[in-house]
Amino acid sequence: MELDVIVIGSGQAGVPLATRFAARGKKVLLAERGELGGTCVNTGCTPTKTLVASARAAHVARTAGRLGIHAESVRVDFSAVIARKEAMVRTWQAGVARRIEAAAPNLRLVPGHARLVADRTVEVGGERHRAAVVVLNVGTRPVEPAIPGLKEVPWLDNRRVMELREVPAHLLVIGGGYIGCEFAQAYRRFGAAVTVVEPGPHLLGHEDVEASEAIEGVFRGEGISLHLGARAEQVDRTGERVSVRISTGEVLEGSHVLVATGRRPNTDDLGCESAGVRLDPHGFVVVDDHYRTSAPGVYAVGDCSGGPQFTHTAWDDHRILFDILAGKTARGRKDRLIAYTAYTDPQVAGVGLTEREARGRGVPFEVATMPFGQVARAQETDEKAGMLKVLIDPATERVLGASIVGAEAGELIHVFAALMQAGAPARAIVEMEAVHPSFAEGVQSVVMSLPRYALS
Repeated sequence: MELDVIVIGSGQAGVPLATRFAARGKKVLLAERGELGGTCVNTGCTPTKTLVASARAAHVARTAGRLGIHAESVRVDFSAVIARKEAMVRTWQAGVARRIEAAAPNLRLVPGHARLVADRTVEVGGERHRAAVVVLNVGTRPVEPAIPGLKEVPWLDNRRVMELREVPAHLLVIGGGYIGCEFAQAYRRFGAAVTVVEPGPHLLGHEDVEASEAIEGVFRGEGISLHLGARAEQVDRTGERVSVRISTGEVLEGSHVLVATGRRPNTDDLGCESAGVRLDPHGFVVVDDHYRTSAPGVYAVGDCSGGPQFTHTAWDDHRILFDILAGKTARGRKDRLIAYTAYTDPQVAGVGLTEREARGRGVPFEVATMPFGQVARAQETDEKAGMLKVLIDPATERVLGASIVGAEAGELIHVFAALMQAGAPARAIVEMEAVHPSFAEGVQSVVMSLPRYALS
């Protein structure tokens, strides 16, 4: 073999794998056809959460009167917002580049479109290379749904919507998942009129109804128009305006349309067939519990391997696969707990089973739900929107799952995640001395609202 390892894609699993193998003295080639850092750095977490922070600042300033603070006027300097976002992306790109450069000479970065051409053989930049191990970390891209008329309209995806230089007059959002909801709220707070079309009965349809209804109430309160249980059936353009006809018969008009209906893997031009790498019907690489594909010596990690498409999941993929290849562990991709957060405001976070999933699987559980507004800290800061929910196993008292909609939900969910990872009983939260006043008191309060933990 010419090389020890070839990694295709510089995302959140590819770079740490490449650099860690190089640090161990392996000869590694890292191929990347786009910008360094993958989706997270360039079009995902880094730029979107930077925009969300600016949007929240505008919202807090406008609504500060509820706390007795009155701003004379709030002006969104959108070009400055976009410039800040772009600077943040460049900072992270530079950090990835430095990490790769520090791994030289064992690690070589080759820009270009890499394709599998034979057994563990990759063609990139006009050269062919073969390695003992090939790792696919090629990520995903937005789905272009088959909506009549969409191809004739300059529609936006998660990347293009962040390249706008002016706030849209009226943004029509097709899709009420994480991406659609985060952008809908952010651009509303920047000053756009916003309408969301979601075919399911609720926003964030994987959540329990209480969580979805909590964020829907917030969106409506901020003036976002919601069309739930409605499908986009036709898109048209008249001059500078776009229109979307939905399944209820209504025609929605706006200045821009954002499509956020899912993502597809970047495997259609990867040459998987030439190397014997099997794909599922949706184009995701089929892998086993140890990331092995159908081709010996070829592995797939990150979004292209199916499963939850989160940056932290991809990073954890690298950690597990590295240890497997180094002979350190037998732990697999299924032996882990994956928490998540949607960065709406309030945030929506969860870990483990939802109540709907527990019922569907026939898992016994005890459940407690509490309005976030009952938390003292939430009242003091006037961040009362949301709810907390926890499921525990009646026999072992272990936490089966938790959902939080509320201020800093993405931080609070880690209390439950750590407890579940440790296999500790929920009683540990009851006996914890929670700081007052803190949002974390709510985590304790919802657990203590279960009859078995109620104070007598």
